[in-house]
Amino acid sequence: MMPYERFTAWKACHELALAIYRVSRSFPTDERYGLTSQMRRAAFSAAANIAEGAAKKGNAEFRRYLDIALGSLSELAYGILLAKDLGLLVGSDGQQLEELRSKAGKMTWGLYRAVGRRAVGATRAAAAAS
Repeated sequence: MMPYERFTAWKACHELALAIYRVSRSFPTDERYGLTSQMRRAAFSAAANIAEGAAKKGNAEFRRYLDIALGSLSELAYGILLAKDLGLLVGSDGQQLEELRSKAGKMTWGLYRAVGRRAVGATRAAAAAS
């Protein structure tokens, strides 16, 4: 198991990326380099940034990557909205993607806050030791 695989935020983002890839297969071919590509890249970016950040030294660096992942999830929220409004997401697909995105966002935001608390605690401990 890779270090990032222990995070529920990464698991949620990975599940979201799989769903985005699955659903976007049905998008029109003229969207291949547009909305399809952008939504897939944003979904990949969210999970990949958690994975990359987990390999970095220190909480501040990890938190920076989590911030990028949150930005990618926000970008994806708009992509899902646009795809729904364009009629590219049919049936329950749009609702399912939004639920997965919301879950991934909550998990990633929770991890971001937890890592921030650890960073503050480490800074205080270092200051007290000096």
